[in-house]
Amino acid sequence: MRFTSLIVELIRARPRLVVWLVVLLQAALWLILPLLLYRSPPGDVATMLAFGREYQVGTDLGPPLAFWLADIAFRAAGNHMFGVYLLAQLCAVATFWILFLLARAIVGGQQAVLAILLTLTVTAFSSPGAEFGPLVLARPLWALLLLHSWQLIGQNRRNAWFAWSIEAGLLLLTTSAAIGLLLLIAGFAFVTVRGRRMLMSFDPLFAMLVIVVLALPWLVWLIRADMLALPSWPAVADLSGRALHWGKLLGGLLLAISGILVLVVLNSGWLNRNPEETPIIYRPPVDPLARNFVYFFAIAPALAGSLISGLFNLDGVVGGAGVALMMSGLAVIVAAGDLVHLRRQRVLRTVWALAVLAPAFAATATSLFLPWTGGTEVATSLPAREIAHFFGDSFERRANQRLRAVAGDPQLAALISLDAGRPHLLLDAAPQRTPWLTPAKFNETGGVVVWRASDTSGTPPADIAQRFPGLVPEVPRAFEWLVTGRQPLLRIGWAIVRPKGP
Repeated sequence: MRFTSLIVELIRARPRLVVWLVVLLQAALWLILPLLLYRSPPGDVATMLAFGREYQVGTDLGPPLAFWLADIAFRAAGNHMFGVYLLAQLCAVATFWILFLLARAIVGGQQAVLAILLTLTVTAFSSPGAEFGPLVLARPLWALLLLHSWQLIGQNRRNAWFAWSIEAGLLLLTTSAAIGLLLLIAGFAFVTVRGRRMLMSFDPLFAMLVIVVLALPWLVWLIRADMLALPSWPAVADLSGRALHWGKLLGGLLLAISGILVLVVLNSGWLNRNPEETPIIYRPPVDPLARNFVYFFAIAPALAGSLISGLFNLDGVVGGAGVALMMSGLAVIVAAGDLVHLRRQRVLRTVWALAVLAPAFAATATSLFLPWTGGTEVATSLPAREIAHFFGDSFERRANQRLRAVAGDPQLAALISLDAGRPHLLLDAAPQRTPWLTPAKFNETGGVVVWRASDTSGTPPADIAQRFPGLVPEVPRAFEWLVTGRQPLLRIGWAIVRPKGP
């Protein structure tokens, strides 16, 4: 008698239930873990919130939509990071559900579940997903664009044009990589017969009108700020180094999908001795155009994004690894054929669980054990609330008014800008990046200048002292880390710039 596990039966009978269970469990994991382990926002979230509270149409960090949404979520949660973490996980849940709808339209509901399970092992959707920003917000928008692009190209559903145009406009307001992603969609449509037939109607013209209307404020800001120029092309002598950088980016993408690769190898028929005993997940035949659609958008965003980043020496893949690798799981399922055999189910379940939970274990180990191994600083261990409260309260007691602005060390100043009064952030080393506050205005309204103190005297660094002449340092304030370990206490030097009278 053939034995079939409960999980396989659930995949066959209730595919949507399985998707909701695994997606919500992962979202709960990455909602609870930052709340327990992170005493300060991860990545550049604090700076993003400082920029978002100004509600600028555009900044040098990119289009404004993610910044606005982050500030709204932060305020709605009572100036607590819970709102931002929740927003990030809502984006993750929306991404996977939309991806499931797309996969179901191509390979059927049962194999669509397998595509989602594989995609969950991609590391780009784990801890980086807790750092809400343009790259995280772009994921559900890109998934929606792919879904409606397939409905337009493959299913000839003209009613999808309106939703597609809105999503394209919102993506332009989210990430600078949106133009390249939209060009990929247009390129795929142009090289296919059904795609060219779709483009010959008047619907694309109306869609372009909606996109322009949505993105017009951002486009106007780009023109006024003279930000439309492309980065400078590398010199011939630098091409070898750029090619090496491109190789490293591609290697990083392969490492991110290593969980998928391991699961594929373990499920291969080469290692199976009893092929007749394996359960099978069936699907109807896949449309050749759908196969090309999946392969194209599984390879083109990763290849083009890494190539552009390597050519112009950018730190990460253009568009983000989450967008580049979104279709990787579905591409593997499409390539597997109409019958997917699930061999060595216990081994597959164990490896899948380890691949999903490994980033959580790594984040926990980094926060709790890394400080004991040396003097390495864990950025999320800075006591953000204590730092912000101390300097906000100190300024209010001495100046008899709430803190209105903060400058100095960018990392510390961004954390202080999260105080309940939400003081403005001034990047005094590059004031053009914070046009809402100039150094002259800062000296007029007053504020706090902070820096990392290397001794108990609290002498400001030379560059800060030069930008703020006459600065009188206060006694440095020491703060404890989440886990002190072998690290010394965090000492912050500070000085008050008193507001000028009327």
